[in-house]
Amino acid sequence: MPIIVNGTEQALPDDPRVSLLDFLREHLHLSGTKKGCDQGACGACTVLVDGERILSCLSLAIQYEGHEILTVEGLASEGALHPLQQAFVDRDGLQCGYCTPGQICSAIGMIGEVRRGVPSQMTPDLLAARVDLTHDELRERMSGNLCRCGAHNGIVQAIVDTYGEQRRAAE
Repeated sequence: MPIIVNGTEQALPDDPRVSLLDFLREHLHLSGTKKGCDQGACGACTVLVDGERILSCLSLAIQYEGHEILTVEGLASEGALHPLQQAFVDRDGLQCGYCTPGQICSAIGMIGEVRRGVPSQMTPDLLAARVDLTHDELRERMSGNLCRCGAHNGIVQAIVDTYGEQRRAAE
């Protein structure tokens, strides 16, 4: 069974030891997903698997046989940037841009978690059916993605601009 990357079926690598990150970058030549620490500490390699965010440097490609992988390259539609990608540009949510693909994929996955009611360390009521995306909640959920340039304020504002309905519920 193949792996599906950005809507296209791909044959799995012959070597079962290939990480998903190396599979994307070296086998499929999708360079948007970045290799940062290669230890799961920086979030630069974040991609979406069946809509959930994962660290591709800590995952083997073979684990995702039959699953759908979405990278930053797969977000644009019909030549137009994904709304969150555009918000990163509009809000200066990047400087060097190295962490940006992971930040964007992580934010999309994070919004899915919030919509499903998945709590975080900052969620006041762990049993609540609804999670409000407050300022602190958003920053906690994105804390696994590091920006060494210090563009965090622009990143947070881009997320709020794009997914503001989640935040307005808390205000």
